[in-house]
Amino acid sequence: MTGMIGYSRRSLLRLGGTVAAGALVLPPAEHPWTGHRDGARREDPREDGRFVALRRAWRDVTAGSGFDAAAEPYRSRLAELGAAAARHRDAMRPGTSSLWPGLPFPSFTATPARLRAMARAYALPGTGLTGDAGLAAAVADGVDHYRRRVYAAGAEATGNWWHWRIGVPRALLDAALLTDHHLGERRAGALLEAVDHFAPECVLDDYDGTSTGANRVDLCTVRLLRAVLAADPDGAARAVAALSPVFPHVTEGDGFHRDGSFVQHTWVPYQGTYGASLLSGLATLFAVLRGSPWEVTDPNRQVVLDAVERSFAPFVHDGLCMDLVSGRAVGRGPYGDHARGRAIAAAVLLLGETASAAERARWRSMVKGWALRDAVRPMPRAAEREDLGFHARLVALLNDDGVPAAAEPAGHRLFPESARAVHRGRGWCAGLSMASDRIGHYEHGNGENLRGWHTGSGMLYWWAEGHGDQYSDFFWDTVDPCRLPGTTVSTRRPADGAGEAWGDTRPPGRWVGGATDGRYAAVGQHLTGLESTLEAFKSWFFLDDAVVCLGAGISCADGVPVETVVDNRRTGARLTVDRTAGWAHLEGHGGYVLPCARLRTLREERTAAGRAVTRSYVTLWLDHGADPASAGYFYLLMPGASPDATRARAADPGWVRVLAGSRHRQGVHVPSLGVTAVNFWNGGTAGPLTASAPCAVLVRERGDGTATLTVADPRRDLDELTVTWERPVSAVPRGHPLLTAAATGRRLTLTWGRLADREGASHTVTVRLG
Repeated sequence: MTGMIGYSRRSLLRLGGTVAAGALVLPPAEHPWTGHRDGARREDPREDGRFVALRRAWRDVTAGSGFDAAAEPYRSRLAELGAAAARHRDAMRPGTSSLWPGLPFPSFTATPARLRAMARAYALPGTGLTGDAGLAAAVADGVDHYRRRVYAAGAEATGNWWHWRIGVPRALLDAALLTDHHLGERRAGALLEAVDHFAPECVLDDYDGTSTGANRVDLCTVRLLRAVLAADPDGAARAVAALSPVFPHVTEGDGFHRDGSFVQHTWVPYQGTYGASLLSGLATLFAVLRGSPWEVTDPNRQVVLDAVERSFAPFVHDGLCMDLVSGRAVGRGPYGDHARGRAIAAAVLLLGETASAAERARWRSMVKGWALRDAVRPMPRAAEREDLGFHARLVALLNDDGVPAAAEPAGHRLFPESARAVHRGRGWCAGLSMASDRIGHYEHGNGENLRGWHTGSGMLYWWAEGHGDQYSDFFWDTVDPCRLPGTTVSTRRPADGAGEAWGDTRPPGRWVGGATDGRYAAVGQHLTGLESTLEAFKSWFFLDDAVVCLGAGISCADGVPVETVVDNRRTGARLTVDRTAGWAHLEGHGGYVLPCARLRTLREERTAAGRAVTRSYVTLWLDHGADPASAGYFYLLMPGASPDATRARAADPGWVRVLAGSRHRQGVHVPSLGVTAVNFWNGGTAGPLTASAPCAVLVRERGDGTATLTVADPRRDLDELTVTWERPVSAVPRGHPLLTAAATGRRLTLTWGRLADREGASHTVTVRLG
């Protein structure tokens, strides 16, 4: 939704009168309804059975179906919709500057939304206005009035391009289709001409700019609805064909990446909003077009189906979609993460209706688990007010004893293409948000998320059991934006909206990513601060019940203190700090093991700017002082841990051994897990591991006489990499296509071929210990 079209509001409103009206009637040779040259009337193409079926399918899929309108809660919700539609109808006062008093033009969102709601009350059963000709006439009058005064062909647009090309035409076309043919030939033709003016077919010619990813799906939907209203088979075919560039994997910019990342606006991970919109849009189109001459059959559509589990599911935790993949949308309202989770769940269930039986079974089990675990915003209750079709599918699923509820998938998912990581242990979940030369620190735009500056500075989100609302309940309105959990930051406060808009806030750091074997992970970030001289090397080692956090080489010349924020929890829970033993515990949340002599703490009440909303916070941080030259840190985060477990871990210094903690290498060894992991910012040696070049290495001894060794090239520039493990190894029974040489014996030496083309992916070999 970036970019502007330079039109003046004055000319927009001026064209809403007679000047615009004179340009709306197409010559007989091109009339979209008659389709003939001599003006003699032929069979109305709107009665073409193919388009009659499409209109019905569009109504059923988008307005809602599959429920008993006489049963609760549908009876009450449909009655509410009908009552609201009646109020809107009765309050309409068409004038030169508005359709409803209090909604002055252009009113891009509210006015078209009311017209669509009225159209749904006409189309759906049980509203009390089902099939009401007077209501349909009011919708038609309203659509045409808005078209003449605002959305007229030849008018000049103002503001965000998205309203003119997607938001407004989709709502107006939707309303026109749901009310059958009440718009009439002349007014329908004028609407079609307006759509062609603002969202012409040529917007689908090239896959770039604002016609990529989710925007492309929306533009194709607008052009398809235009074709359905005009009963234009060629237009429908072109709209569907233009979806094809959305499907294949991409190696940069917008779209689905092979590691599961989804990016929009070139530099922003966006499964949560744009991605959910894309998934919903495609699920809708697949369902509407199924069985029609325009069914989506592109073989690359499988990429989208695969993305359900590769791209979306990893970021859904107990029904919420993590904010680290929601760009500037994170602060739009409380519990937005749960709303985005529901949108993904709804799209997954709908998409399942056109997927394979195996995919559908897995997805239904997955969504059922999400719904049952979301105690913060129960999914059926929310769906009841948002989407009756989704509610009907969800309730049927929850009542189906033959579908098991899938548990949260344990283990680690690393997304190097979007500088994101997700880790799940028993009873807890964490998400890590970083920035790189490919991914921005944060996104702001349209006046949103102006203080998200440090979300890419290693923000570590985590949820212990029972805390699904940790980042939901006005978190972004009340949290200190300079003390986001997990980040290392200069305390010099940036200006609101610092950096380029729409996500181009990329730092120069290339070593961002890590290595994972699917259970554990070594993740790192070469951090450069946003509009700051700050530099730091940060590592996270994700384990079963803890995250080992290491930092080094922290330097800055901003003239202010630098801090590493151990945590900043929205809670009033009791904090216990044992400075002698070196641990802290936050009741009901978890524990921390760290040198408490350096730990600073704060309990405060924070009020949202301009709102009567106050929330309690507990903050823990390490002060590195003003202008540090080479500061560092080490601590353990133990989500969900009890005080006793935290105390015991602090009393066991051998549980984890730091192998290196410098700006050149950072690594740990955890004997009880058989894990040795090192982030090599430069080649060299850390403990038993030696690497010839910058890389990430993770070794796991599995207790059965075998071990796995995983490597990755986060910088993406290695033509060759040699890793040596000082451990007797007798054989390499399971190699890897990129493995060019393997030497066993008293030590293991593995040489890898070109990793630069592997997009930072992890590569694992299995060895037999000797």
